Amino acid sequence: MARVKGNSDALDRLQDRIGLRFADLNRLERALTHSSLKKSSTGSSYERLEFLGDRVLGLVIAEKVFELYPKSDEGDLSLRLNTLVSAQTCAAVADEIGLYEFIRHGADLKRAAAGKNRNIRADVVEALIAAIYLEHGLEVARGFILERWASHIAAPQVARRDPKTELQEWAHKRSGAPPTYELLDRSGPDHEPVFTVRASVAKVVPAEGSGPSKRVAEQRAAEAILTREGVWETS
Repeated sequence: MARVKGNSDALDRLQDRIGLRFADLNRLERALTHSSLKKSSTGSSYERLEFLGDRVLGLVIAEKVFELYPKSDEGDLSLRLNTLVSAQTCAAVADEIGLYEFIRHGADLKRAAAGKNRNIRADVVEALIAAIYLEHGLEVARGFILERWASHIAAPQVARRDPKTELQEWAHKRSGAPPTYELLDRSGPDHEPVFTVRASVAKVVPAEGSGPSKRVAEQRAAEAILTREGVWETS
């Protein structure tokens, strides 16, 4: 079994907490590593794992809502899916697990800030899902997701649409013009890019968002405006 020097105690505690053991501890460590940590034993952050975990989570939750709501149309299913895979729900699951205790980050991102940053907490839980999927396969990943999301699936849902769709409708009502998105930066290597996008709405202060793709960055920038302007509540 691979060992991660200097971090094995934390990884052991996390494995005990989620009830799963990993042969590849480097992958588990990577799932917990923010890009602000310039030097890590894995050499990279959780962003590639987050990309994969987002898709695995989406598949499992889409399958579950499809099963639970046989009379719902595509639009209703999409709203339920969007709510259950949103950053707010993912961050809530991360908090229930206590993942913020294990996030590894650089000196420029204080632990308090990491613990309070919803997107970081949401990203880490998706990266953890990817690590579980790669280590144990889809069935174990499905079991983990359904167990951890059970209370959220059962709770009455205030369904949210895609943030870009929501922002477009809000912007039209407010100013009669659609929002615009500007790519500000693309950093990182080709295999692990980070895109930063600015979303702008007429007569509203712009907001920025970052992510492993332009689509994700645009969604996060749109969500930042919706949250700041009180259209969406946040945790």
